[in-house]
Amino acid sequence: MDTALGIFTCLLFTFTLLPLVRHDYWIFRVFDYPRLQKLLLNILAVILLLALYNGAPTFKYLQVLLLGINIIYLAWLIIPFTPLGKKQVLKATDTNSEKSLSIMIANVLQTNTNTQGCLKEIAKADPDVVILLEANNRWDAETNSLSGKYAFSKKVPLENMYGLLLYSKLELVDTAVHYLVEEDIPSIHTKIKLRNGQLVQFYAVHPTPPAPGENLRSTERDKELLLVADLAKASNIPVIVAGDLNDVAWSHTTDLFLKMSGLLDPRRGRGFFNSFNAHHFFMRFPLDHAFISRHFKLRSLKRLNNYDSDHFPIFLQIQLDENAYAQQQPLIADSDDVEEAEEKKEKI
Repeated sequence: MDTALGIFTCLLFTFTLLPLVRHDYWIFRVFDYPRLQKLLLNILAVILLLALYNGAPTFKYLQVLLLGINIIYLAWLIIPFTPLGKKQVLKATDTNSEKSLSIMIANVLQTNTNTQGCLKEIAKADPDVVILLEANNRWDAETNSLSGKYAFSKKVPLENMYGLLLYSKLELVDTAVHYLVEEDIPSIHTKIKLRNGQLVQFYAVHPTPPAPGENLRSTERDKELLLVADLAKASNIPVIVAGDLNDVAWSHTTDLFLKMSGLLDPRRGRGFFNSFNAHHFFMRFPLDHAFISRHFKLRSLKRLNNYDSDHFPIFLQIQLDENAYAQQQPLIADSDDVEEAEEKKEKI
């Protein structure tokens, strides 16, 4: 038992240290994801050591001390995404439908056949904009009834798990499909005209994850996100970046994206809103995101019901506010961040 506990403790330290290695290979990046799970396992390890360890007391309490330090470090990383953290996006204090926009982000799982469940969830949430990710030609055909309520759309159905369907009640302007990094991984770039006539720049994205069977490195994902960050930073109108980013809200890459784009994360100070994996409650991470510029305040953010996909849909309602820009502060990039971002964009 003592040996097993020692090995368990060493593994937990390894899982915490691996993401600190700034390397794109998947084995380093994938351990960014289970931060809450690592915290809980460290707490469990302390309990087991105190209750069951029969070896030398000095070694026992040294392990407990090191695990305690690990727990404090992981908690410090997680707190910004709990109600104990500072809200990066403030709550809207009034309701103005003319300046509001609601979005539903839904990775449908290409092989999922429960399209009716998805359509029912869309009808219940009644968003202004719907993004369906992993949508192929079958999903395109079986959700085409949305066109009756959503007069504007841009569709890129694909059979490679990276198809995108964008439906909107509001007018889409200057809509285009781009393949920023990989020739078979699209993103949709468009402007959305709000009910008061204000244009909002919108990017729907779904980069590939760092994982065996996908890309062995995070290089492609990181580069696509940073290219979108540049576009967001250069925009002279409000911006929204939404989709399945295949990265967790607390990762180094997401932090770098927020710093380089100047966008805000409405999750901060509110909760995890874990969207994946819907089938395994202990292994859930926030992979589906909507990042917004400082022009908006938040009206609503929630996780919707699952319909046999491996992702929960995420619903976001935001509102333009004339005071928001001055009241909300983005993460600030330093010279090291800028250098790192430039290096990542030059790769491949």
